[in-house]
Amino acid sequence: MTLQDVIARIPGWTGTGVVTSELGGGITNLNYRVDVGGESFVIRIPGKDCELLGIDRHREYACTLAASRSGVAPEVVQFLEAEGVLVTRFIAGRGMSPDEIRQAPVLRRVAASLRRFHSGAPFPGIFSAFETVLEYLQICRAAAPLPARIDWMADQAAAIHQAMQAVPRPRCPCHNDLLLANFLDDGELIRIIDWEYAAMGDPYFDLGNFAVHQGLDDNQEMIMLEAYFGQARTPDLARLKLMKMLSDLREAMWGMVQVTISELDYDFVAYGQKHFDRYVQQLQDPRLSRWLADAAHAT
Repeated sequence: MTLQDVIARIPGWTGTGVVTSELGGGITNLNYRVDVGGESFVIRIPGKDCELLGIDRHREYACTLAASRSGVAPEVVQFLEAEGVLVTRFIAGRGMSPDEIRQAPVLRRVAASLRRFHSGAPFPGIFSAFETVLEYLQICRAAAPLPARIDWMADQAAAIHQAMQAVPRPRCPCHNDLLLANFLDDGELIRIIDWEYAAMGDPYFDLGNFAVHQGLDDNQEMIMLEAYFGQARTPDLARLKLMKMLSDLREAMWGMVQVTISELDYDFVAYGQKHFDRYVQQLQDPRLSRWLADAAHAT
């Protein structure tokens, strides 16, 4: 489906007063800004074979709609169900640099936004980082350039998952893809876009996913936990640390699935290798055994 096909389907979007521009940053979908009638919108046209990445466009629509009620996600304007095309209102905010988002005041604002939708209306679907890794591995084992130690990596992930399952946390609405590019500051609230992996899940995955993507150090992670929970307890830190590891393995395997399905001009092999390397590096942290014990015995 082309951009013009979508525009033709939206009531009131015909004529010469429609101005479009491509939005960069995405490596799965095509995203466009549309200015019409003095208002601005975003059109997302799905990429090829997105269901193999675990994306359900009906779920994305429902999650975005639910999260928008908290004020964090953009307002949903239209959903072309058959094609999976989502139209949202454009957020008049600005992106942030890696250095800025790691500053203590911004971390506290991010934590506040996470709490807003984590405690909001439930999402459809269930997300598990470990189960997603296994699903991705099954999809691309025969076709992607996987590391020689991939089975060992999966075994380590199983041990991490088992430790956290000893004290399971109640599921809540989660975003599950907290890349820097998905954050916008509208001057009042830290807003979050791109809800295609959203589902009910472990809130610690969002915390760990954010922490690893933004390269938070130990002190910044403590600030984040204190802002989110009111205090940074040892079990909370352990779960965040372990989720950082599962996040990197999931991201690496996501890249390997993209190797097999994507038609975009992007080096998914290098992207995956970056996250494989960081996953292994984290497994070598001498504190790992303590984090596993703390997560497994948390009360």
